[in-house]
Amino acid sequence: MDRAVNIRIGEGHDLHRLEPGLPLILGGMAIPHTRGARGHSDADVLFHAVTDALLGALAAGDIGELFPDTDPKFAGADSSQFLVAARELMHQRGWRIANLDCTIFAQFPKLSPFKLAIRDNLARVLGLEPEQVNVKAKTGEKVGPIGREEAIAATASVLLIRPSGA
Repeated sequence: MDRAVNIRIGEGHDLHRLEPGLPLILGGMAIPHTRGARGHSDADVLFHAVTDALLGALAAGDIGELFPDTDPKFAGADSSQFLVAARELMHQRGWRIANLDCTIFAQFPKLSPFKLAIRDNLARVLGLEPEQVNVKAKTGEKVGPIGREEAIAATASVLLIRPSGA
């Protein structure tokens, strides 16, 4: 591998169906809502998108390869374990996060009151300063599965840096 290239960019995306009676977990936090995301794990679309962004920047596959939804040991799993595993792989390979930019797509609930807490928790799990993490929220403008409140999604973009000599 060419050690002269000391930056990498990764992007991740996740989408889950919303259903009544399930918890809504975003960025490792329970968000009050009448619907929650359906998934094999806790269906945290934000942690899943960030995990995929990290794995993408590392050219290490994707979340489904490392933590398949066909494996019963991941049923109901806390998605922070996926994110921590990707973080550890990143550190093992000598990379660090310069910044992380995320967007959550949900018609409801309105996420503005939760964005800073979600950002702070995401920074904590990744061992970052909150200023390195940005969390945005967008609605579906009542269009498509997001706008009809059938689904929730998230995207994440990460910039990795490797210190010289690492």
